Amino acid sequence: MVLLRGFLTLVVFFLLGEAVRVLAGLPISGGVLGMVMATGTLMLRGRVSDELASASQGLIAVLVMLISPGVVGVFFIADQFSEHWLTVAVALAAGTLLSVLTTLWVMNWVAASEGKKHD
Repeated sequence: MVLLRGFLTLVVFFLLGEAVRVLAGLPISGGVLGMVMATGTLMLRGRVSDELASASQGLIAVLVMLISPGVVGVFFIADQFSEHWLTVAVALAAGTLLSVLTTLWVMNWVAASEGKKHD
């Protein structure tokens, strides 16, 4: 039952994200919007429930299978990118750099806040 409640929480945030995307006409995935809302909610609460942690651990274990369909889809339309290889390369490099910098910033922020708690 714990795992089911965790999955239900994730599905509710996904559906909220989809609703916002459709109603606002945003060109962003509903799943991304839902995860941003879930992150905001968790930051406000200051903790993660056992149900959500349990469901998330199960999904992290199969993350590769969740990403694979998108990678396979890109493989079949790769010829459409052949004229735009420079744009794709710059987007990949910039996205990777921004991802690494964001991860470092969050890691430093969490480490600093943990250090203040123990002082």
